[in-house]
Amino acid sequence: MKLKETMLNTPLNTYPQEDILIDAIGDDHVGTAYDTPLREDAFKLDDATKVEMIEKHFKSIMEIMGLDLTDDSLKGTPKRVAKMYIKEIFSGLNPANKPEVKLFDNKYQYNQMLVEKNITLFSNCEHHFVPIIGKAHVAYISSGKVIGLSKLNRIVQYYSQRPQVQERLNIQIANELKKVLNTEDVAVVIEADHLCVSSRGIRDTGSSTVTSEYGGKFLDYETRNEFLKYIA
Repeated sequence: MKLKETMLNTPLNTYPQEDILIDAIGDDHVGTAYDTPLREDAFKLDDATKVEMIEKHFKSIMEIMGLDLTDDSLKGTPKRVAKMYIKEIFSGLNPANKPEVKLFDNKYQYNQMLVEKNITLFSNCEHHFVPIIGKAHVAYISSGKVIGLSKLNRIVQYYSQRPQVQERLNIQIANELKKVLNTEDVAVVIEADHLCVSSRGIRDTGSSTVTSEYGGKFLDYETRNEFLKYIA
């Protein structure tokens, strides 16, 4: 798809009231919806076009900061960043990258909770586009079907690979597990470090954020405590 000049020259924000709102939200954990905010035309451009456009814009950012893009170490950075955004760290924005999930009959008749803990989680804060790094712990009780263990990791990874707020990420993972497993008996706990807290702003390197989402039988005190004991 050919690039349009209007799309490559997005005007800067010139509204002081919006600047005030941006500054107010910037250091707070604010989310607006369960769904990731996306425009209706989010996928009209193909990935190659998006990479080309981001490369151009990121090159401009580097030039504005005064970096010398003729240097061997820097001249490839705009394209590397563009490919990283589209193909890797924000690939979860595109539903075409959603993992395919195949369910299997619960032939063992296992009716207790299945827990997969310490799933490595890499995401990015949507307020500053800096990393969120942590672990996700998920559990479910079979309604007659089971899922391959690696698919639990892939679901966590898919929803992590987009600009996120941890609360929303937690809910999105839980809702997806409920949907694919056809059960409300799901639990998801995330513990993560936010570099928007540790590397800038307050620069607190000792804190972490914990969120949780429970459904079905995990709303029962004893069942929930059993799960929490396993992941402690």
